[in-house]
Amino acid sequence: MNEDTEAVAERLVAAGRAAGRKLSHSLREATLAGLLADLGGLAGPGGPAADPDEPGDIYGDGVVARLERRVAELLGTEDAAFFPTGTMAQQIALRCWAGRTGNPVVALHPMSHPERWEGGALSTVSGLRVVHTTGEPRQPTASEIAELPEPFGTLMLELPLRDAGFLLPTWEELSAVVATAREREAVVHIDGARLWESTVHFDRTLPEIVELADSVYVSFYKSLGGLSGAALAGSASLVSEARVWRHRYGGQIFRQFPAALSALAGLERELPKLPSYVAHARVVASALSAALGSSPEVPWFRINPEVPHTHQFQVWLPYDADRLTEAGVRLAEETGTLLFRRWSPDGPPGLSVTELEVTEPGLSWTEADVAEAVRGFVARL
Repeated sequence: MNEDTEAVAERLVAAGRAAGRKLSHSLREATLAGLLADLGGLAGPGGPAADPDEPGDIYGDGVVARLERRVAELLGTEDAAFFPTGTMAQQIALRCWAGRTGNPVVALHPMSHPERWEGGALSTVSGLRVVHTTGEPRQPTASEIAELPEPFGTLMLELPLRDAGFLLPTWEELSAVVATAREREAVVHIDGARLWESTVHFDRTLPEIVELADSVYVSFYKSLGGLSGAALAGSASLVSEARVWRHRYGGQIFRQFPAALSALAGLERELPKLPSYVAHARVVASALSAALGSSPEVPWFRINPEVPHTHQFQVWLPYDADRLTEAGVRLAEETGTLLFRRWSPDGPPGLSVTELEVTEPGLSWTEADVAEAVRGFVARL
């Protein structure tokens, strides 16, 4: 970050902490004091670890093992293993499947996490090779999977596809894609970092969704508010092998109770609320569309997708990203209302994009609140 970027980032964090009205909490707004206080409460009576005198975990026993059992129960799998990062969990899963299928080719979307955010680790670290399922900013279709010109051992599906707007296929589309991969003798792995909130769109339970795949990775901090960490879930055989590779990758950490406790708390506190967040994100998106559409100062906008598939979605506007970010910061600083955080120029030429997330703080927002916030934001452009 350059000096100006750092200054804006600091203002965003300060404004977010002070805002009396916002759609969600940002992970960047948490303080050490707040995190430590919350962690201390988790180990007390009534918390996920009801006995504060329980021995501390060592190399994955105790509270970590309890978390693994809980995840397997929620997802309907035989077993699950805790990992310090989702990147590690997913790389190991794909490496294990390459060994089992005898095919090192992974079919995935070019906008998926391994392609965008892992520094080419699949090839550099694990010697795997990728083919892209589609070049379009959407989920792949069954016909595209059927027409891939070479064999692949694993099909990886990111559900939802974050960088395309947190997009999900329909249940019928997902089922068809999986069936086509099976016809091509491939296994299916789900990048389910945000799978927790996908049940509403699919109108299916977590076990019903996960049953389609051979393995799934889930995150504990992206939607559940945990400190860090992830889990890889699947058959007992696969998870056992993944634990061996976890040690080889340096993921067998001596003590992991802070992450495990916060993950258990997220499963208890946040997971039941996610359907309400998804429902209200649709209210917010509709109100945003109406407010931006009625604003004569805004020549064009896009809500992507128009009806959010999860509690997160994108907003596109035809302005410079820095200008949009500054307007949002000023709105928060001057009125105590935080609507948009950072904007990015990574969209199509001439357009900037931001992501909106609706969680507990956003449930109180009415359509009138959204309209008022939009008017204040536009006035500061």
